[in-house]
Amino acid sequence: MIFSMTGYAAASQETPQGSFSIEIRSVNNRYLDILFRLPDEFRRQETVMRELLTTQLSRGKVECRLNFSPSASTVNLQQLDDALLEKLLQLEQAIKTRHPAAASLTVPEILKWPGMLGSNHTNFEEFDEIGMMLLQAALDDLKAARIREGNKLKSILLNRIQQMRQLLQMASPRIPTLIAAFEEKLHTRLEEIISNNEDERIHQEITLFAGKIDVDEELSRLQAHLDEVERILNKGGCVGKRLDFMMQELHREANTIGSKSVDLEITRISMELKVIIEQMREQVQNIE
Repeated sequence: MIFSMTGYAAASQETPQGSFSIEIRSVNNRYLDILFRLPDEFRRQETVMRELLTTQLSRGKVECRLNFSPSASTVNLQQLDDALLEKLLQLEQAIKTRHPAAASLTVPEILKWPGMLGSNHTNFEEFDEIGMMLLQAALDDLKAARIREGNKLKSILLNRIQQMRQLLQMASPRIPTLIAAFEEKLHTRLEEIISNNEDERIHQEITLFAGKIDVDEELSRLQAHLDEVERILNKGGCVGKRLDFMMQELHREANTIGSKSVDLEITRISMELKVIIEQMREQVQNIE
C-alpha cells in the first residue's frame, strides 16, 4: 500500500459529562510535525497523544483539535471556588489601583478562569480514556483516508510511467535513422572536396557525430529508473523519500537527452518526458 500524507478524519461521542469531538487534518511535509489544540481538560494528555500519533504516522504536518462541551447537568453541579474568586478580585483591584484604565474582568472570563468552577465532580481518568479512544478512532479513519488517496496517487504514477515508456519507444528508433541521414549528407559533401581517402574521413566524422547524439545509455537508464519506480510503488510502504530521489534521477536523464538532441522530434520527446516527470514529482511530494 502507498500512503498519502493528505487526509482528514473526525470522531465524536456524547456522554453524561458532555460532548467530545476530535478532528485530525494532515498535509504533506518533509518530516512529521504534530500540532495539538486541546482544551484544558485534556492538556495533561498531550504527551501520550503525541506518542500515539508518532507510532502510527511517519511524515506529514498533522493538526489535532479536540473539543469538549460540558453538559448542562455537569455545569449545574459545578460550584464557584469562593476562595479563588476572592483572590482574583483582590488581584484585579490591585491592578486597577496601579492602572486605573485597565479593563474589568467579565463574568465569562471569571467562569473560564482555571479552577474557578469546582472540579470535584469531574472524572479526569474517564476524560483521558474518552480522549484516547476518540483519537485512535479518528487516527484509524485518517490512515484509511491516506491509503485511499495513496492508491489514487499510485494509479496516476503508474499511468505516467506508461506514458514515458511510450515516449522512449518513439525515441529509440530515431537515433540510427539520424546517423544514417548524417552519413549520407556527409558522403555527398566530402565527395566534392576530398581525394580517395574520403572513406576514412567520413568514418571519423560519422563516429564523432554518432558519439555526440548517442542517447542509448540515457534511454537505457531511464528504462531502468522507471522499472525501479514501478517496483517501489508495487512494494508500497513509506516510500515518499525514495520516490522523490528517483524523480531527480529521471529528470537528469531526460535533461541529458534534450541537451544531446539534434532532432526536433527527440527534443519534443525530451520536453514531454520532463513535463511528465514534473507532474510525477508533484504527486510524489504527497506520498508518505
